[in-house]
Amino acid sequence: MSRKRYSFIILILGSLATISPFSIDMYLPGFPTIAKDLHTTIDKVQFSLTSYLIGICIGQILYGPLLDRFGRKTPLYAGLFLYVVASIGCAMTSSVDQLILMRFFQAMGGCVGLVASQALVSDLFPSNKRAEVFSMITLVIAVSPMIAPTVGGYVTVGFSWHWLFIILAGIVTIMIAGIYFFLPVGQMPDKSVSLKPKSVLSSYFTVVSQPQFLIYTVAGGLATAAPFAYISGSSDVFMNIYKVSEQQYGWIFAFLAFAMIGSTQLNHFLLKKYKSQEIIKTTLIYQSIVGFILIIGVYYNWFGLYSLIGMMFIFLTGQGLTGPNTSALSLAPFKKHTGSASALMGSWRMGAGAIISAIVSILHNNTALPMVGMMAFCSIGGLIILSLGNATVLQRAANRDVEEGVSVLL
Repeated sequence: MSRKRYSFIILILGSLATISPFSIDMYLPGFPTIAKDLHTTIDKVQFSLTSYLIGICIGQILYGPLLDRFGRKTPLYAGLFLYVVASIGCAMTSSVDQLILMRFFQAMGGCVGLVASQALVSDLFPSNKRAEVFSMITLVIAVSPMIAPTVGGYVTVGFSWHWLFIILAGIVTIMIAGIYFFLPVGQMPDKSVSLKPKSVLSSYFTVVSQPQFLIYTVAGGLATAAPFAYISGSSDVFMNIYKVSEQQYGWIFAFLAFAMIGSTQLNHFLLKKYKSQEIIKTTLIYQSIVGFILIIGVYYNWFGLYSLIGMMFIFLTGQGLTGPNTSALSLAPFKKHTGSASALMGSWRMGAGAIISAIVSILHNNTALPMVGMMAFCSIGGLIILSLGNATVLQRAANRDVEEGVSVLL
């Protein structure tokens, strides 16, 4: 594969994986306007974010077996078409409850990009290159927070929030054409993969029975949910507490995206010297410390606008290191069940994100404490799960070696 084609395929895969982040980030600056227009409150509008994350969680579970059974492209087209229709529905809503519902269906369609892109990485690239490819895809994803909120702020002010969803529908329509003409097919349809509930559950059970998958998916999913606490709470914190405008909020969001972009590039070089396991553990320790400082600082009012942004930047640098490495290690043990494994991994990540964002909304108290508190919780929780999981696996291996030694002696 030529370098040019290699880069172009990664760009397409990154664009697919960016659909949901872009759909989330682009409408954040419009929260106050949406709440006013629909005669509701910002915390109620925040539940449209939660419903989107729930849709991603459920949708990925469904797409996993479909991608294994019918190949990569057919489910991909179906999901993206649903996304376009639901996006138009979001633009036409007249109540917050309708918006919450349409965002759910929008997510059910768009999440196919997340699952398919991860499965195609396993289809198209050798195992020793996947962490690097995931890092490059994460780089494409990281550009989304730089562009989406800034565009969203200007569109909301210059036109209306309804146009945000029309633009999203147009972008994905263009993607469909690009996928048709330029994206490799990947794994072909496998008729041996059954879609009967018992068979699907058996496939998922096979996936979760793999200790490496379970440890890095659960720990990594919780750790990578930290940005959802930030995404859910940031519009309220910056626009209502610190009184920044929609455009200023977009630029703050874009600035903080540099944290993930820089660390994504750093991961590319770190992988040449260190194992993914080492990078993940060190990063979670680092983020746990910074998260604890954020909690103390917000509680005692140490931070103004710029110092809070600075500390958030420092914390978010870890996201570009944790996500790609946990993804690569989670999927590494699989060949036949790659689609199902990708679906479970992505579903857990978005499910954790949905829970975290909902908790931030529920704990809303007109301070930044719910946001930074849940960010710290995600990193500390991920570190604890990773440490306990690896310790358990090592202990079981040691016990198995002892039992095998005894049986040999007998």
